[in-house]
Amino acid sequence: MDFRRCAFDRLNRTAVVFPLILPSEVWRRYKTDPLYHCTFVETMRVVVGLLLLLHGLCGSGAQGEAGGLGEVAEINQNTDPKHAAEESTKQTTKQTTSDIWTQLRALRDMVVELNVHMELLQRENSDLQTRLSSSESRIDQLERENAVQATELVSLESRLTSSESKTSDLEKENADLQTRLSSSESELLTSKSRIDQLERENAEKPKVAFYAALTNAGTLGPYNIDITLKYSKVFTNIGNAYRPSTGFFTAPVKGVYNFQFTVYGSGSGPVGVSVYKNNKQIMYNFERYDMIRFSNSLVLELTAGDEIHLDLPSGHTIYDSSSNHCTFSGSLLFTL
Repeated sequence: MDFRRCAFDRLNRTAVVFPLILPSEVWRRYKTDPLYHCTFVETMRVVVGLLLLLHGLCGSGAQGEAGGLGEVAEINQNTDPKHAAEESTKQTTKQTTSDIWTQLRALRDMVVELNVHMELLQRENSDLQTRLSSSESRIDQLERENAVQATELVSLESRLTSSESKTSDLEKENADLQTRLSSSESELLTSKSRIDQLERENAEKPKVAFYAALTNAGTLGPYNIDITLKYSKVFTNIGNAYRPSTGFFTAPVKGVYNFQFTVYGSGSGPVGVSVYKNNKQIMYNFERYDMIRFSNSLVLELTAGDEIHLDLPSGHTIYDSSSNHCTFSGSLLFTL
């Protein structure tokens, strides 16, 4: 046992010389593959063990021979020395050979078993290498996918930030629009209230407007006195404030009124008209030339019951026909 342990120690110490005695491929796997390294060392130990066992068996045979020779010498003293030595040698050699073959068969079986075990380990190692390569490939693929997903995540985060910023801006704009809408609704309600009020006021306010032409008789005048002009051809008389039978306009309510008149002369004398308020002259227009046309307008503040009419002054003429050269009109602008 001491001799075998010494041989194993020597094997471990001489492992450094394996590169010098091993093929390059075996040495590469011995250095890079831990499983192959262990299997190789174990195999070498078995081989060394076999050698040591053979060595021990040979030593036992030698000792047997020495013992046998002693016995032969002792026999030779009593019997035939040559015959005794041959018998002893044959017996010792036969026994030694039988023991050697028995040990060799056992060692052979051990080597075969170790070879089978080593092949299984090599297959397992190959499978593990394949699985490791597949795992590494899958890891590389996952890392690439992870990098792509990380890039997409950064892009999505950027888009999300931009969307949040736009959403915030839109919320502010929406709040401003809501404020403006509320203000507009308030103004609309105010305007609607004002419109309703104006509609009520307009409905309550009398509507006054008239338009009339003088006559189809041709030339009027000259007369020795002033004559009230009766515009008998009435085209419009809203509110019935103008009376064609008298030629007077009577204000129905207090307010501001607008009046217009046109005058045409036929050439038989000076042309002119006078405007009266409550029988008091407030305007006089005339022309000394024949065949003349003129017009004028007034804006008057009247109270309810005030009267307006036009007169033809004495010594003046005026002309009208179906062409309606002479007209008189008026309307209420607003109440007071």
